[in-house]
Amino acid sequence: MSQKALLALCIAIFLPVVSYFIVKGVSRDAIHMPAHYYPDDVVESIKNGKRVSDTIWHQTGDFKLQNQLGQTVSLHELRGKIVVADFFFTHCPSICPFLTKNMKGLQDALKMKDVTRRVDTSFVQFLSFSVDPERDSVAQLKKYADHFGVNPDVWWMLTGPKKTIYDFALNEAKLGLQDGEGVDSLFIHTQKFVVLDRKGVVRGYYNGLDTLELSKLAEDITLLMLEKDKDEPSPVLAQLKGLWPIYIAVIVAVVLFVWITRKPANEPKI
Repeated sequence: MSQKALLALCIAIFLPVVSYFIVKGVSRDAIHMPAHYYPDDVVESIKNGKRVSDTIWHQTGDFKLQNQLGQTVSLHELRGKIVVADFFFTHCPSICPFLTKNMKGLQDALKMKDVTRRVDTSFVQFLSFSVDPERDSVAQLKKYADHFGVNPDVWWMLTGPKKTIYDFALNEAKLGLQDGEGVDSLFIHTQKFVVLDRKGVVRGYYNGLDTLELSKLAEDITLLMLEKDKDEPSPVLAQLKGLWPIYIAVIVAVVLFVWITRKPANEPKI
């Protein structure tokens, strides 16, 4: 084997590994992920001999409510999905119809993306909580949902105990901290869309009446769908690690080949 062939073999062996770490290092700061909100705690641990701090972010608590089909549903069954939520009531004469139309636009955009690009959008769920559950019965929500073309597979309109809904809005989604003018403990009337990630952590608030913010929301949904849990190993790195026996075998073979085919040193002349 010539030196050029040996060099080409080494490049072919190590190029995937080197490329992976270069791309990983360059792309680490290239994408700005949606921020996390509301730390609950900071824990310290030892990793690779170094003390590191990890933030424990607030995970929204569970609820049990009824959707427009009369089904009892919970937030915990949506773990693993991106959740986009808003708060409305069917008799609202002002912002609520516009919020519903804009959320319908998001629903249709994801469906179109699903069809044209064959992207699985089943891990995005829309939630609309009625803040007037006394009047917004299951039947009323179904009528309202049908009027706006709501797909119950990906969008639940929710009713139930007022305390459950308001506790979730104020204490879990933290709307009282984000929209003080439109939210109080007696009546919630906000134009904010709230986004939760796959673990139920708040990752953003968006003005549901602003087209620019809705575009940013759509972009952030895509980023959150692609976000990798830092505790999960990289599938690419796992595959590379699985190839280490092959790398070692090839290296040993190359070394043996070079040693066997090496030219003997010239004997000194007498």
